[in-house]
Amino acid sequence: MSEEQKMVSQQIELLVPLEMYLQSGVHIGTHTCTKHMERFIFRVRPDGLYILDIKKTDERLRVAGRFLSRYEPSKIMVIATRQYGRQPVLKFAELVKAKPIVGRFVPGTLTNPKLEWYYEPEVMVLTDPRIDSQPLEEALKVGVPVVAFVSTDNRLDGIDLAIPGNNKGRKSLALLYWILARQILRERGELGPNDNLPQGPEAFETTT
Repeated sequence: MSEEQKMVSQQIELLVPLEMYLQSGVHIGTHTCTKHMERFIFRVRPDGLYILDIKKTDERLRVAGRFLSRYEPSKIMVIATRQYGRQPVLKFAELVKAKPIVGRFVPGTLTNPKLEWYYEPEVMVLTDPRIDSQPLEEALKVGVPVVAFVSTDNRLDGIDLAIPGNNKGRKSLALLYWILARQILRERGELGPNDNLPQGPEAFETTT
């Protein structure tokens, strides 16, 4: 049994099979770990790569699904500046009926009512708060709570609900957003407690 498999050897009920998490690299962190992220670390590999605790990722996905399900769908703003986050965000927004912003986030989107694209979300989901720093800054100014996927190199300043996971990998982001979308729809009652989305995680994956 690998070290990663031992992390859930107690056989807790995960949202998806452990192998799905591992094959998508959700547990793979970086060679840097901030003080903020130490509590989410499972181990450090001999090569210095930090490995995230899948159990904690799974727990936070459940909490985030419950939390986000309470909001009016159109008032959930989901953001990805990073290329690999764009398709996951667009697919997530399509299924959850959220407001997506991919690519460049125009300054003032949340703070300047004179802008044509001004928007007033009630909650924000960030793919990587380090890269999505402009929307994070604006969310803090206007008091919008922030849910964010965070890897080992992230700080948690301004993050209300952190979901530890590999927020840089193509397959990882696809799976994380797929699970989160499914959880929200299950919590809303739009999916049964054991029902799946009509498409698998591959539909969330950026191909270019």
